Amino acid sequence: MNLQFVVDGLLAGSMIGLGAIGVTLTYSILRFSNFAHGDFMAWGAYATLAIVGAIGAMFGKIAPIAPLSFGWPLIAAVVLGMAITGLLALLLDLVLFARLRAKGQAIIVVMASFGASMALRSLLEFIFTSRPTYFSRAIQIAMPVGFGIRITPDQIALLLLTAVLVLGVHLLMTRTQTGRSMQALSQNAALARIVGIDVAKVVRVTWIVGGALACVAGVMIGILIQIRPFMGFDMLLPMFAAAILGGIGSVPGAVLGGLIIGLAEAGAVQLIGAEWRAAVSFIILMTVLFVRPIGLFGVRER
Repeated sequence: MNLQFVVDGLLAGSMIGLGAIGVTLTYSILRFSNFAHGDFMAWGAYATLAIVGAIGAMFGKIAPIAPLSFGWPLIAAVVLGMAITGLLALLLDLVLFARLRAKGQAIIVVMASFGASMALRSLLEFIFTSRPTYFSRAIQIAMPVGFGIRITPDQIALLLLTAVLVLGVHLLMTRTQTGRSMQALSQNAALARIVGIDVAKVVRVTWIVGGALACVAGVMIGILIQIRPFMGFDMLLPMFAAAILGGIGSVPGAVLGGLIIGLAEAGAVQLIGAEWRAAVSFIILMTVLFVRPIGLFGVRER
């Protein structure tokens, strides 16, 4: 029995889950659906690519870390790219979203995020063109692990990275005062303000964490597939489906939702054809909204 779709689904689910964390935090804390979040992925990937190019220009060609297809320049670039993308998300909030949230009309903020999404995507196309690009064109040999499954060193490294990041965010949310403040604000914003929680700080952390994780998800897509301006937009529906499936405000739920969506999409590709891949996210999203709107781990607002 060929179970290769399981690896493909876990990898796709990892990318979706990392992006869905930002979606679920933004919605639960700031009370609006940010449709520009997918474009943070693309901006993070292109920012990382630009930094890798700058490092290459300064130090020359650097051999990859065996057996991976990339070396320390990409690792350093990802860290810087996460910071840049987090700051981009924060800047967009300061310039646009915060001003509109103050007016108290959530639908206006949602529509503004649509406009911001198109603007960010068009700007990427203007700067880098719409032609796909890659971090590396090196071909890796997939290692057989049984049951028809083959996996490359890059894929193993990215799955491990996802696990580390998810654990880090979970510890941030459960073991730090900032994380507990984020949970309090998401569960009852009015009460959180009354007890003196620094709302501005929570908002800043939300944008930075969401943007940084979106950058990593974008880099993962770039390493495993390719980099192009529409890469984040294509992930938007699966990310929202994962966030709603897992339960708005739940980080583990967003990740589990992402894995479920990824596995379902990969299974659909193998069983009924690639043309149905996008429909899977929509079907799961609609099912959850009809059957259990609060998701797997969601809680009703008190």
